[in-house]
Amino acid sequence: MGNKALVVIAAQVDGKGIGRIRLRRIPDASSKTLISFVRDVVVPGSEVITDGWDAYEGLKGAGFKHRPRVISGSGKTASVLLPRVHRVASLLKRWLLGTHQGAVSREHLAYYLDEFTFRFNRRRSASRGKLFYRLAQQAAQVDPSPYAQLVGGKPL
Repeated sequence: MGNKALVVIAAQVDGKGIGRIRLRRIPDASSKTLISFVRDVVVPGSEVITDGWDAYEGLKGAGFKHRPRVISGSGKTASVLLPRVHRVASLLKRWLLGTHQGAVSREHLAYYLDEFTFRFNRRRSASRGKLFYRLAQQAAQVDPSPYAQLVGGKPL
């Protein structure tokens, strides 16, 4: 796997476009990990569209409407069956390579994902000038994070 990391993506369907997103670095693609992510970021009872990965089979039992889109044998590519997730993944990769020149460490990846999510979810904000204000406001409302905690990659 080298320098790659697993990142799970949730993209809200907004007509033909993408609504809000959530991203998280995950240790594995197990059912426990993936269903925990969905529980954290999706409203119970919502319809969840996934690929055909077996680990998602427990979503119905967790209170979600599950609509898997099985890629193998469908004759369609993953980017056709799951276009929003693939668009977000593509934009994330381009941002990491373009803005950060690919120099993102595993220890700090969660923070980069949070920044990308923050920017993406506010891309159509009517008050774009308030973005810095809101960011400063949020920063002032949390305790300082020691460098050791940031480097250790421990969630805040």
